Amino acid sequence: MTTDDELTIESRLAEQEYFEPPTEFVGQANMTDPGVYDRFDEFPEGFEEYAAMLDWDEHWDEVLDDSNPPFYEWFVGGKLNASHNCIDRHLDERKNQTALLWEGEDGEQRNVSYQDLYREVNEMAAALRSAGVGEDDIVTIHLPMVPALPITMLACARIGAPHSVVFAGFSASALAERVDDADSDHVVTIDGYYRRGDFLEHIEKADEAMDEVDSDPDVLAWTRHNEPQVEVSDDYTLVSELLADHRGERVAPVSRDAEDPLFLMYTSGTTGQPKGCQHRTGGYLAYATGTAKYDEDIKPSDTYWCSADIGWITGHSYIVYGPLSLGTTSVMYEGTPDYPHRGRTWEIAEKYDVDIFHTSPTAVRQFMKWGEEELEGYDFDFRHMTTVGEPIQPEAWLWYYKHVGDESAVIVDTWWQTENGGHMITNLPAIQDMKPGSAGHPAPGIEPAILDDAGEEIAPESGEAGNLAITRPWPGMLQTVHGDDERFIDEYWERFSDTDSDDSADWIYEAGDAAVQGTDGYYRILGRLDDVMNVAGHRLGTMELESAIAEVEDVAEAAVAARDDAEKGEVPDVYVTVREGVEETEELRERIVESVEEGIGKFARPSNVLFVDELPKTRSGKIMRRLLEDISNDEELGNTSTLADPSVPETIRDQLQAD
Repeated sequence: MTTDDELTIESRLAEQEYFEPPTEFVGQANMTDPGVYDRFDEFPEGFEEYAAMLDWDEHWDEVLDDSNPPFYEWFVGGKLNASHNCIDRHLDERKNQTALLWEGEDGEQRNVSYQDLYREVNEMAAALRSAGVGEDDIVTIHLPMVPALPITMLACARIGAPHSVVFAGFSASALAERVDDADSDHVVTIDGYYRRGDFLEHIEKADEAMDEVDSDPDVLAWTRHNEPQVEVSDDYTLVSELLADHRGERVAPVSRDAEDPLFLMYTSGTTGQPKGCQHRTGGYLAYATGTAKYDEDIKPSDTYWCSADIGWITGHSYIVYGPLSLGTTSVMYEGTPDYPHRGRTWEIAEKYDVDIFHTSPTAVRQFMKWGEEELEGYDFDFRHMTTVGEPIQPEAWLWYYKHVGDESAVIVDTWWQTENGGHMITNLPAIQDMKPGSAGHPAPGIEPAILDDAGEEIAPESGEAGNLAITRPWPGMLQTVHGDDERFIDEYWERFSDTDSDDSADWIYEAGDAAVQGTDGYYRILGRLDDVMNVAGHRLGTMELESAIAEVEDVAEAAVAARDDAEKGEVPDVYVTVREGVEETEELRERIVESVEEGIGKFARPSNVLFVDELPKTRSGKIMRRLLEDISNDEELGNTSTLADPSVPETIRDQLQAD
């Protein structure tokens, strides 16, 4: 009998056809030279190509100091300021160009030019200083998608104060936990914002969080309108009053060492305690800028829209730092894609003549569920579409390509993590063909590997699945887990590294994802290793199973959860939402089962196919399969605080019990 230790992860998804990038796209692309990969293989010097895209106060002496792995130092001796690179250096050529096109949910709209951004960031930097924020003080920011958010981030960067942005949807307790971990003496919040037509009293979370924190931070409160719409504590300082005292002030950007922290970004930890991923100034900004230019094909003349929230790493790298560093025009939207109607996304795309659209597979599946008729009547023309956040199933990719991209836009799928700072596996869009369901090739300079559970490398391009790892450092990587170097090593390096070695070649970054590299060199991500299940001796990733289910046209979204089984070890339970107008019938259930049997094998036959109205998702759109696993195994539900709607799991459980 095969033991758990001997099991290997299997990949059984059918191969997909290739799609060539349109000739018109290739003709205008930022990067068309396949030799870029050779340049970046000159390690670590190849990464100077990204660093050269920035303004430096002092040039670096050494590209990489890897003498103390895994605490790598990038562009050693270099000095720069991120705020200057995103604003000041563009003023001579494009001060009147729009930097941010902001669309409020209530119909309010702002065009923030680079000159406007310069003025407002300077005034906010002066205000922060007057409030007692000094260089290296970590400022916790709890703001929604309003201009105040990037303005505050860039003001912090200007004065050398690292920021820690906490997603606006997080609870008061989550905010308090992050304030304490960052040891922040200053918190920036807002009175409220709009969501689905309602004005949410956001400041209540700050009120509750201040009762929970161990310290006594000063709270600065922006207002969504000129005057507060809700009661603001007398203990807080209104940002509007601070700004009134600093109108027209200019603050010289503080020259920061390349290794000085730029920000913290908290992400979930395996032990439950969030990890404060600490990102450096020089390496991070160079990597975000370079990947935004080469992977996203962003130009200063573009109107670019990443529909993520700035409260996540995607928003940091590909709404704020990457696009603004390149001097482009970025769209920001306050609301949801289905309010006040399901065509809101396409309405905005048409209104601003968006060239590049960047969204998540979750959003694509939602658009697909609503149907292509929701796109009718809107006139937009994307040349480039990016997906990020989780693997995109081939069926969703093909729908997106046909109905949103009109078969004329390139699609770039991306794999990366909060810890990585920027894209790690993704095609350069003018150089490689697109392949539905595959993230693509390693980004220039990145060296991934597929390892078995013993840490031995699986032969490249073998089509054999395993643990995704990165075998050498890169500039966008996190410096450490804030305040906990030991946890940094334990979480990311210990499993596959010789932690007693001072040779960087012996240190291997563990991504925590299962993946496969096909014989064509393309990487396909199979899902988090936590989501790999053992079905009758076969270890299968959720992506493979869910992709097979997505082949059924009437399925909008599917999530697979492992249910304990005395005979097979685990069996897959399938939770399905259907497209608009589709009936949840036994015949559809049978087609779903058949699709799994044909695409994966009879051994993977779902034990149950369960129709639900909605799947449990985090506020960033990721499906929480762990909660579905709790439901399948009739266990107490785990933490639901990160869900967009914490009531969904119980609703599913009640629905199944009623059936």
